[in-house]
Amino acid sequence: MKKIIILFTLFLSFGGYSQTISNPNNTYKKRVLESAEIDIISSYYSQNGDNAAVTGGIGTEKLTDVATDIVISIPLNDDDVFTINATVSAYSSASSSNLDPFDLSGASRNGDDDDDDKSSASNITGSPWVASTGASKSDVWVNGNFGYSHSSNNRNTIVGANINFASEFDYISFGFGGNFTKLFNEKNTEINLRANIYLDTWKPVYPTELDSYLEANQNLNRGFFSTIDILDENGNIIDKNGTNVWSPYNTTLVNNTKRNTYSLSIGFSQILSKRAQISLFLDVVQQQGWLANPMQRVYFGDRVNYYVGNASNIKNYTSSINTDVFQLADDIERLPDSRLKTPIGARFNYYINEFVVLRTYYRYYYDDWGITSQTAEIELPVKISDKFTLYPSYRYYTQTAADYFAPYEQNVSTSEFYTSDYDLSKFNSSQIGFGVSYTDIFTERKIWKFGLKSVDFKYSNYRRNTGLTAGIVSLGFKFIMD
Repeated sequence: MKKIIILFTLFLSFGGYSQTISNPNNTYKKRVLESAEIDIISSYYSQNGDNAAVTGGIGTEKLTDVATDIVISIPLNDDDVFTINATVSAYSSASSSNLDPFDLSGASRNGDDDDDDKSSASNITGSPWVASTGASKSDVWVNGNFGYSHSSNNRNTIVGANINFASEFDYISFGFGGNFTKLFNEKNTEINLRANIYLDTWKPVYPTELDSYLEANQNLNRGFFSTIDILDENGNIIDKNGTNVWSPYNTTLVNNTKRNTYSLSIGFSQILSKRAQISLFLDVVQQQGWLANPMQRVYFGDRVNYYVGNASNIKNYTSSINTDVFQLADDIERLPDSRLKTPIGARFNYYINEFVVLRTYYRYYYDDWGITSQTAEIELPVKISDKFTLYPSYRYYTQTAADYFAPYEQNVSTSEFYTSDYDLSKFNSSQIGFGVSYTDIFTERKIWKFGLKSVDFKYSNYRRNTGLTAGIVSLGFKFIMD
């Protein structure tokens, strides 16, 4: 924290120093930012699907998220701007709740084993299709980003720096970076560079059966397992002292809690004519550390299955009619400890007339896990009055599967790496959006010392061919201080 305060002090001190020497001839110079601005964006997101990663590639993916993002931009002088960006996101996830599908009390969190309180085997049920009452069903993600930028007198050079902090119950992230922008050819050509480093730390939590098994020193007659019946594939209660018993395939869990990300972005923008502009970009992202998610189960097709709950529903396990039996995990997701991601893309914008603008976007992505993807998007803002603009949009996405992905029960234990996370599967998706924007350049409407500059409303509907559907609605306001 002391380091952060020192950085802020340096930013402010540099800003004050720049103000005194940046314009020694006292000639007029337009400020980079005339006055303080506040952007507030709130959104509501909802999704549903049947391929939850926490329960091994099957089960409910129902999730809701409410988020608010506030960006405050403060001019320090003619040339320097300080920016604060804070985000709070609160979600509720049926999938994440099944980190402990047997939780009846809602008490478990952060690896604490509260399952010992379940005193009767007949009371223990669970299902990948039913949300548990465990504490992992909801959480709050918070993020703070602080940035500083300095523009040269001729506004052809911009340099900036930023620091970032984010946290949720099982993950902490700290990042920092810088950027450089150069404009040429009477500002018709722009080149920008951006570099960022994120130093993240897991506070790993695991599926409750794996965590409980290790806490009991791999003894099925102790702790959580001492009070419950374990069923074989035929629904028979197993002898916990016998030779055919459930046990995790790999009892080594997260052995490296670090995840570091290094990214470099290069961008080029060119005004082609009075009506057309094109932008190109290339990103190189290197990740190292524990890149798998310790919450996510994997089931192997070459191992015997074991269950807890209602024996009669084992035959319905992969169907949503199963509400009271749960399969014990074979392992957690295992992935390589490095990943190189390289997206490259372009934007092309064309001014058709004073009422309509065409905006297009294309991106090709490749990584060394075997995923390639393509994204194409088109947006068509239509100005219907001096203050109102409508902007319909369409986005199409397609990707190949990672080398390590297989659906539920199709991974094999002889593999080094494996996952059943459908975000790493082969799929395509489409997203249709519609928005409306209100702009008042004179900020006639006031709230205290701030004038309302714009209001934006947007709704998007998202669908994957795997069955996942989602919708998001957002509302944004921009205020400018008088």
